[in-house]
Amino acid sequence: MGLADIRKRIDAVDEEIFERIERRAELVREVASERKDTGVLTHDPEREREILARFEARAESSRAGLPKASIREIYREIMSACLSIEQSHSVAYMGPPGTFSHIAARNAFGLAARYLDFPTIVNVIDQVARGAVTYGVVPIENSTEGGVTATLDTLVEADVMIRGELVIEVAVCLIGRESELAKIRRVYSHPQPLAQCRLFLSQALPNAEIVSSASTTAAIHEAAIDDSAAALGSRLAAELYGLPVIRDGVQDRSQNATRFVILAKTDGPPTGNDKTSIVFSTPHAQGALRRALQIFDEEGINLTRIESRPALNQRWEYVFFTDVLGHRSDEPVSRAIERLKQSCATVRVLGSYARADTP
Repeated sequence: MGLADIRKRIDAVDEEIFERIERRAELVREVASERKDTGVLTHDPEREREILARFEARAESSRAGLPKASIREIYREIMSACLSIEQSHSVAYMGPPGTFSHIAARNAFGLAARYLDFPTIVNVIDQVARGAVTYGVVPIENSTEGGVTATLDTLVEADVMIRGELVIEVAVCLIGRESELAKIRRVYSHPQPLAQCRLFLSQALPNAEIVSSASTTAAIHEAAIDDSAAALGSRLAAELYGLPVIRDGVQDRSQNATRFVILAKTDGPPTGNDKTSIVFSTPHAQGALRRALQIFDEEGINLTRIESRPALNQRWEYVFFTDVLGHRSDEPVSRAIERLKQSCATVRVLGSYARADTP
């Protein structure tokens, strides 16, 4: 078979793929029509996760050796494109474009969603609470620096719920026009990347002034107008704003990752592999926290995270953020929540949602 004949067969396969995508879009429209009267969103992130996982598994055993990551990207964009025909869901994130929050949002919703960037995490959560956007994507925890305080503090009282989560690897780049480190006088970035690169900065750029910025993209804007400055940010941001990457992967820990949560007005349905986030406070009494945690132990529930934060408007009072395995509708988790309400000063369920795959 000659090259021309092989290419004709590839063209025929491409035509067939396009026809199948059109048929998929028609079926998505039928789903939307069925759900229209119920008020349920067409977008179903749990089902999307199942589909992506299924095709990733198929890629691993593919006789053609298809890369799993590429298959995931292809199917995520197909689903995003089909959904956008019927329901263009809006997604808020802390911008401008090129931030790690932007990357996380695109990983969660694909390219066809309508993205809106806001200057702060508080702005993003407020947009979801007011119903101005369908979803919000915000960082909640970093594997190097721990909890993101702006997210935790705002979630305590915001009228939103956690609908999902995703974990992305955070490879921080040193970005700027000056390639000689000794000539860099200032380094700009958001406080989180600055903290994640603390050791690198002290060893490689000991004489540089460290300047905090509103976002990693704002930092790159500063580096773009100052030839003696550099910024810490994503490779995507460097490409978007036309600045070269001086050093790649300058974070202190090679396995640096950030956990993001997807916010909506409702949380997720049970999937069998869920997590529930709860915030509670205990009275000032000996053993009060121990007794609260003992409830989870007695119900056979595994706590994957607990973190304290100062209570809002109450000096020297604290609230405890916990993540537990299981859905709030599961009997053990439901019982634990009711028992907490009987013994704790305040208890609030932030949401139940499907657990994310760790990269």
